[in-house]
Amino acid sequence: MKTVLVTGGARGIGKAVCTAFSNVGYFVIINYNKSQKEADELCSLLGNAAVCKADVSKKDEVAAMIAAHPDIDILVNNAGVSLFGVFNGLLEDQIKSLYDINLFGTLNVSRAVLPSMIRRKSGVIINISSIWGECGASCEVDYSASKAAIIGFTKALAKEVGPSYIRVNCICPGIIDTEMNDRLSISEVESLVETIPLERLGKPEDVANAVLFLADEKANYISGAVLSVNGGLF
Repeated sequence: MKTVLVTGGARGIGKAVCTAFSNVGYFVIINYNKSQKEADELCSLLGNAAVCKADVSKKDEVAAMIAAHPDIDILVNNAGVSLFGVFNGLLEDQIKSLYDINLFGTLNVSRAVLPSMIRRKSGVIINISSIWGECGASCEVDYSASKAAIIGFTKALAKEVGPSYIRVNCICPGIIDTEMNDRLSISEVESLVETIPLERLGKPEDVANAVLFLADEKANYISGAVLSVNGGLF
């Protein structure tokens, strides 16, 4: 049985990704930082799973998590936070926290799982970026920058670890119906939907299905790719 580690796996897109992998027979490690109740409930529901608390921005916590689960076959770097506000009006600690989680968290966990993948000459890393990492968003400048960095990281790492038969890909979700977008009013959601060619918000399952495809052997010649899951918005 292959093992998948999903960071930020207790809620939203992460929960859908964990569920999708569990449904096709993977052993799922549900990483969480603050959402213990949700992680435990999901673990009980899935059965073939374990929970692991770790703040991905802290190298020592990441190291302990990987020491407990050393041979990861698939890594899904999903943990992330949003930050909405005018660029010059944000607090320094908010900005630092965003980059520490969104960007350096992705780097930390990837670095931790790679030695085992390289030794075994096998592995898949899938990074969750954002549509705003591709085209940018007003009042989400730092968020957009952190997600754009993940795209560059994906393309570069795919070239570096390709000779070890490790594939690295990136998914850029569009506007997905999760708690991260709860700040939007009904009228704002309606206006956004009008701009989406498929005329609906994305569902976490839409992203999970794309992750599952990139993890599958059917995608074994796809690496360094950026897959947009946005309903045709961009």
